[in-house]
Amino acid sequence: MIDILIYITSSLGALFVLLAAIGTLRMPDQYLRISVNTKAATLGVGLLLISAAFFFLETSVTTRVLAVIIFILITAPVGAHLIGRTSYFLGNKLWGKSITDDLKDKYNKSTHELRGHEEKDENEEESEPKS
Repeated sequence: MIDILIYITSSLGALFVLLAAIGTLRMPDQYLRISVNTKAATLGVGLLLISAAFFFLETSVTTRVLAVIIFILITAPVGAHLIGRTSYFLGNKLWGKSITDDLKDKYNKSTHELRGHEEKDENEEESEPKS
């Protein structure tokens, strides 16, 4: 029974890692590539690590596997966010068929700070002539 779990988790893990690799090659812009790598590769590596825990069935290996999975789940989205933010600051273009750029005109180019909707609304109200 444990062998079946090992086969299933390792096969699914390898499949997700393969899909992440294919997605990296096929996605049209850097932002979509980051998304594919963050989601599919994290899930694939997590499943491969779970299959290793099932294979060894030792407490020390299982705790290490869980620690690595938690570490990956915490650091992968943060790293992807920082790479995406830096790419946006450097001017990497969005895919041509992207419908909207939600961050357009919301970043201060000199300080790299994001303005929220509230701040933008207040600034617009102040600049409008009052009757």
